[in-house]
Amino acid sequence: MIVSAMLSSHDDAATVRVAEKLFTGEIISLYSAEILDEYYNVLRRDKFPFSEDDINGMLSAIEKYGICVDAASSGEILPDMKDLPFYEVVLEKQDDDAYLITGNIKHFPQKPFIVTANQMLDILKS
Repeated sequence: MIVSAMLSSHDDAATVRVAEKLFTGEIISLYSAEILDEYYNVLRRDKFPFSEDDINGMLSAIEKYGICVDAASSGEILPDMKDLPFYEVVLEKQDDDAYLITGNIKHFPQKPFIVTANQMLDILKS
């Protein structure tokens, strides 16, 4: 979701609006060291036009306004195992109404806490 938000040229895109809520504290990001490493590597791929300032700003915001979670292994097998840390962090915080916001909903089991950016915006409205 973070990559999509950073790539979007539309301020009203759902991913952008959700990402903005990370900076206002309306959404509190859950992350782990493994997730930050993944973002660090993905955002610096040659195919993305992100500046170091934009990357560092996003990662700093996640750390500053988010909560670092030490997640237990779920034993879950996902189509893309690089998604597992995101899933496990959210599983760890299910008692806290945590959501996994993704553009790749098919990469995860069908669970009520796995939502798209549009669905998250709807949840926030209600």
